[in-house]
Amino acid sequence: MKSGHRLGRQFGWLWGAYGTSALGTWLAFGAFPLIAIQVLHAGPAEVAALSSVAAAVGAVVAVPLGPWVEFRRKRPVLIAMDLVRFAALLTIPAAFALGALTFLQLLLVSAVVATADITFRAASGAYLKTLLPAEQLLVANARFESTAWTTTIIGPPLGGAAIEFLGPLAAVVADAVSYLLSALGIRATGGHEPRPERREATRMRARDLLEGWRYVLADPTLRPLFFNTVLFNGLVMATQPLLAVLMLGRLGFTPWQYGLAFALPSIGGLLGARVARPLVHRFGQGAVLAASGALRAIWPVGLAFLGPGAGGLLWVMGVELGLIFCCGVFNPVATTLRLERTPTDRVTRTLTAWAVTTKASTAALTAIWGVLGGLLGPRTAIGLAGVLLLATPLLLPRREAGAQS
Repeated sequence: MKSGHRLGRQFGWLWGAYGTSALGTWLAFGAFPLIAIQVLHAGPAEVAALSSVAAAVGAVVAVPLGPWVEFRRKRPVLIAMDLVRFAALLTIPAAFALGALTFLQLLLVSAVVATADITFRAASGAYLKTLLPAEQLLVANARFESTAWTTTIIGPPLGGAAIEFLGPLAAVVADAVSYLLSALGIRATGGHEPRPERREATRMRARDLLEGWRYVLADPTLRPLFFNTVLFNGLVMATQPLLAVLMLGRLGFTPWQYGLAFALPSIGGLLGARVARPLVHRFGQGAVLAASGALRAIWPVGLAFLGPGAGGLLWVMGVELGLIFCCGVFNPVATTLRLERTPTDRVTRTLTAWAVTTKASTAALTAIWGVLGGLLGPRTAIGLAGVLLLATPLLLPRREAGAQS
């Protein structure tokens, strides 16, 4: 068996490409809303549509791409999705320079990027499974998780500074360049990737579009994990706008305090990702998944008790630190289990179904919690989401199952 810490040159290039594009994404965090507000003078409804409508359109468009990608070499698909995002993002500064930038263009670019994001993530999971043996998947996913939290820590502050001094268009350009560098990195992985063989007729049929959901819902381990992660992620993300309203409005926190409250606790994600593999080695995959999945659910309800001042800032940072640490443990273990349970010829469709459902449910829950926040107040709505999250551990898999071929 190869060393768990040396995953080879091909993985190294893939890992570097992931880190580069993730950093670019966080550098441009908030750039599109700022462009809409400062350049196009958009209102609150239009700004909200940038995320919700674009995510919904991206999810719908990505559905037929899953089976299409499944039976193609994944490395060219990954490169193509990076180049699509690079080209789409560059149209924003180009249109601005020509005086032709419109809100519709922002919306279309957001939808294209969302579609490419889903397709890239699905194809990258399938590609990773061809690069590494099963016993090294947890190590690889833990490294991706660590990188994700690292870029979360350093990206928004750097991006905020860039936006402050150079404007939001500079952050969009940086994000676009990161995708170009990612494409070059993936191309550098080299090696020969055999073309997947389709067992049935070559024409894509309607059942192919639903195959990812059919497989997930039929698997006794993936089914509860699917519902758990979709509901958990959707409820957590649905409260973020309400938390911003509460902190930046009623409680009087400044924007830099708000950013610090979520950037600094991301250190917990780094720590969680580092201990995930040792914990699985000692206690087993199922036990770690159950424990971290249960522990991550207890933290969000604490946000409903957030107060003003330094004490409130320390409170939200403590809650977020605990939540993110548990997610840092849970995420790579759950991702590895998902890959182990999914046959190679179904990985892309399964991950596409997973990502589409997550994006669609998050958009729907965010809209619902926006209404609840208006009716009940942001604090009460945040508390309600926290109470519902306490029930999500009931959806976790009850037993470990063997990996599929």
